[in-house]
Amino acid sequence: MYFDRKCKITYICNGGTIFSEDDRLTDSENYPPLSEAGVEEVEKICDFLKKRGIKNNKIYSSPATRAMQTAQMVAKIYKQDFEIIEDLYPRKCGAFNGMTFEQLEEKCPEDLKRLITQPEIRTPEDAESISEFIARVKVVIDKIVAENQGSRIIIVTHKDVIKAAICLALNIPDSSLQRIYIKTGSATQISYYEQWASLMYSDYTPV
Repeated sequence: MYFDRKCKITYICNGGTIFSEDDRLTDSENYPPLSEAGVEEVEKICDFLKKRGIKNNKIYSSPATRAMQTAQMVAKIYKQDFEIIEDLYPRKCGAFNGMTFEQLEEKCPEDLKRLITQPEIRTPEDAESISEFIARVKVVIDKIVAENQGSRIIIVTHKDVIKAAICLALNIPDSSLQRIYIKTGSATQISYYEQWASLMYSDYTPV
């Protein structure tokens, strides 16, 4: 039926790192790890999960160190293991890796404009295009939903992956990805139905 829910997913964004304050682009899996502030963010989101009574049948994580550190803390409160999904890694940003948007605006404003307005183009050339990235995320989510009918899932991953999930759920243009704001250590929940998806809440960060 149209309103039959197939799966509910709570997306947890990894805790902050030394790159978070400047909002640096990074596609590295091994670096940086969670910062002290990032650990505190995850502790707060874990407390939120417990107090809200958010149930789950399975926990998935990106293979990146910062995500797995976050997933370990989340999994501990549920007393269960988590499964690594290799394709939940961040968008490959090529030569832009380690740069801030301010640096991109200063050094290569045309490239930055193209990155935001032309999601189908690989910018820079050695990067994954926004559209390619969203398509990759769609394959992962579709597979998880198909394999977990009637379940409640937690996915620990990255800002851009959650932004892509929101774009897909709301059926909005790929170019809108950069307009969505997701903080580290935040929770976003999406319910998936037979023919549509509903964004329950986004970017919730416990105080």
